[in-house]
Amino acid sequence: MANKSNVSLSVIRRLPRYYRFLGELIKSGCLRISSKELSQRMGLGASQIRQDLNCFGGFGQQGYGYNVESLHSEIKDILGLNKKLDTIFIGCGNLGKAILTSMDFDTLGYNIIGIFEKDKNIIGQSFLGLKVLSDEVLDDFCKKNRPAVAIICIPKKAAEDMSDELIGYGIKGFLNFSHYDLALNNDNIVVENIHISDSLLTLHYRVNEAIKES
Repeated sequence: MANKSNVSLSVIRRLPRYYRFLGELIKSGCLRISSKELSQRMGLGASQIRQDLNCFGGFGQQGYGYNVESLHSEIKDILGLNKKLDTIFIGCGNLGKAILTSMDFDTLGYNIIGIFEKDKNIIGQSFLGLKVLSDEVLDDFCKKNRPAVAIICIPKKAAEDMSDELIGYGIKGFLNFSHYDLALNNDNIVVENIHISDSLLTLHYRVNEAIKES
């Protein structure tokens, strides 16, 4: 088995897809599946799937394939979903509210312990059973509760200014929905920058290419 610290980011980014597809197979009653069958469902090469899983031990049996429930459980352990990460959510504008009310954070390994906003009209509202707090108490809250992750849905300028502040509070990971690429010069801080507009532009290009060829 490879040292997990040496596993490439591209392999790690495919693990959630394996986890999601295997979860859907479990719901459909599928007990086992070959790498070839899984590749056809996922649009990946069978050899790619085997190489990815071999980074963590393989898990399959020649002539049998993969036990779907067992592999799903193994990937869950690899992703660390059994250990929830205490998380704060910052920004309850339209996008923030949509994310808060549509994502199942608990099953994805995140324990939302605090929600923060600067708009006085939103402070005091409730989401996920938590009252929205003023961002003015963020410092004290983090010192007391020591969250590991911050999900931020705030304007670009605010995200730029707040990142160092949050790192000072002990934040180790960011899920960033602001229109700003957090690029932190710290190997111990993990950042996932989410740009919905990038996906829309990619779709725009691909649809135009498909129209040309039709």
